[in-house]
Amino acid sequence: EIASEILSETGMLLDRATNGKECVEMFEKSEVGHYDAILMDIRMPVMNGYDATVAIRSLNRADVGLPIIAMTADAFSDDAQHCIEVGMDAHIPKPLDVKECMCVLSKFLN
Repeated sequence: EIASEILSETGMLLDRATNGKECVEMFEKSEVGHYDAILMDIRMPVMNGYDATVAIRSLNRADVGLPIIAMTADAFSDDAQHCIEVGMDAHIPKPLDVKECMCVLSKFLN
């Protein structure tokens, strides 16, 4: 919620899923190219962020290679490495550092 509020102030349009399964479903039902990136929490009910990333990457769509960026309180190097191993592109630790977040997003969105 905090990330959504902060990023909305930059002019970004955001959709919010309450769990990993909902995130996968929202992506799957969207038009190809609708999303520029996914900010993925790791600890979510129903389906965690790791499993949601694997599910998104396995879909038969032209845009499954979009950036998926972990935003999580799991900030150890092993956690960041696991994010990359399952197909995420970057890892941003919580609490959210807005400057770092914008730097990572600009790397993938520009």
